[in-house]
Amino acid sequence: MPTALITGAGGGIGSAIAAALAPTHTLLLAGRPSARLDALAERLGAPTWPLDLADQDSIEASSEVLAELDVLVHNAGVLYPGRVGESSAEEWRASFEINVTGAVALTLALLPALRAARGHVVFINSGAGQKVSPGMASYSATKFALRAFADSLRDDEPALRVTSIFPGRTDTDMQRDLVAYEERDYDPGRFLRPETVAGLVATAVTTPPDGHVHEIVVRPG
Repeated sequence: MPTALITGAGGGIGSAIAAALAPTHTLLLAGRPSARLDALAERLGAPTWPLDLADQDSIEASSEVLAELDVLVHNAGVLYPGRVGESSAEEWRASFEINVTGAVALTLALLPALRAARGHVVFINSGAGQKVSPGMASYSATKFALRAFADSLRDDEPALRVTSIFPGRTDTDMQRDLVAYEERDYDPGRFLRPETVAGLVATAVTTPPDGHVHEIVVRPG
């Protein structure tokens, strides 16, 4: 089976993506060590792949053993809720380090393996990467940057398929933190299910070779 590496695999969307791809792919569950990641690995019978996107040495160590990689799913990300005046330069640096620079560094490290497989890179972006959202200043900026990187990668690496997925607000721990910042009650029924986003990843990845899905936009119904 083709191989898929998923970053942030222990999170809500990441674990759903892993479950959606498990029937068709050999999985590499990438992320910082955690009980959630270990439990997912045990449930799916897949190996964990230690990875810290803020650590270049970790990225290089995780990448150098892969000669070919069919699918890379960039799902890991951080969100520091806050409007511009409430934010700090440290939060902006941390946001870009994980959401953008880490994704770029991992892609570059894995580019030879992706080229060898004529692979597919999937970016889990956000509605905030298409329209700035109040209270998400640094996060929105990183998602706009991630969209630009995906577009550049698609243009510069024609042998690869590159897909950006732009989900609206999704029922995850990150969403709970954002709703708490907004001082509202949390109702999961108002948001997308992680499985819905994961299904779109599976659709893009399993599209026949004559098709190239550039972008998918989905919002809560």
